[in-house]
Amino acid sequence: MTCLIAGDQSAMAKEIERKFLVTGDGWRTDAVGLTCLQGYVPSSTCTVRARIMGDKGYLTIKARDKGVTRTEFEYEIPLSDATELLTRFCEGTLIEKVRYRVEYAGLVWEIDEFTGANAGLIVAEVELEREDQAFEKP
Repeated sequence: MTCLIAGDQSAMAKEIERKFLVTGDGWRTDAVGLTCLQGYVPSSTCTVRARIMGDKGYLTIKARDKGVTRTEFEYEIPLSDATELLTRFCEGTLIEKVRYRVEYAGLVWEIDEFTGANAGLIVAEVELEREDQAFEKP
């Protein structure tokens, strides 16, 4: 994964991500989820996201480069800061979901099962090393 959520406190990475709608339940075997609440701070030049994942806070800034590649800055921030960003600065309905990490064919897939306003939506994403990287879909 190029997205750094644990370990390094500040890192820029290139994100190459593919997303898919999930229709089956086979991925649930042995999957353990983590509750997530996220929102977006208005910006005309990039995506600015505040997130609480479990008991940790994160601030992420993403900007599109070319194709499906994006530059990404992600930082762990104090939980109180994440809470304040979500309540004071994020516009629209906050996104509620449970995130699961599932290994398949040598890659880690993150599966988001949405609750709240988006209940019923399940999306899987995988991060790749290259835009043309071949991978097996589950």
